[in-house]
Amino acid sequence: MTQRATESIAVSAPPEVVYRVVTDFEHYTDWVSDLKKIEVLARDAADRPLEVEFRAAAFGRSTTYVLRYDYERAPETLSWYQTSGDLTATLNGEYRFEPQGDGTLLTYDLEVELLVPIPAFIKSRAAYRIQSQALRELKAQAERAR
Repeated sequence: MTQRATESIAVSAPPEVVYRVVTDFEHYTDWVSDLKKIEVLARDAADRPLEVEFRAAAFGRSTTYVLRYDYERAPETLSWYQTSGDLTATLNGEYRFEPQGDGTLLTYDLEVELLVPIPAFIKSRAAYRIQSQALRELKAQAERAR
């Protein structure tokens, strides 16, 4: 069963700064606590990361997954979908960067489906934790980068 969740956070940095932090995949391990390794596997014609492999801590073990990014609506929106994963069947989502005064309203939509059977309430908590932690860490990094 696929879990879907949406969460937003106000960031005291302009949308272009938040977007720049989000798309600087090579530096994620500097500020994303559960991320162990990242590798950009492919780039598009504009030299933007197109396919990115992540190794992260999840459910008391490590998981590896590859996300393919879609820049069609950038820099207002950055979306992605999973092309492979060892723990997740689906890991799709998007960030929306909306100007809010001098800052940004950052919205994170996430769709997760695990390959292993886990009770729905645990999956729901996991999706919420992924989003909340990602948004808090991203907010802190973007506010340092502004």
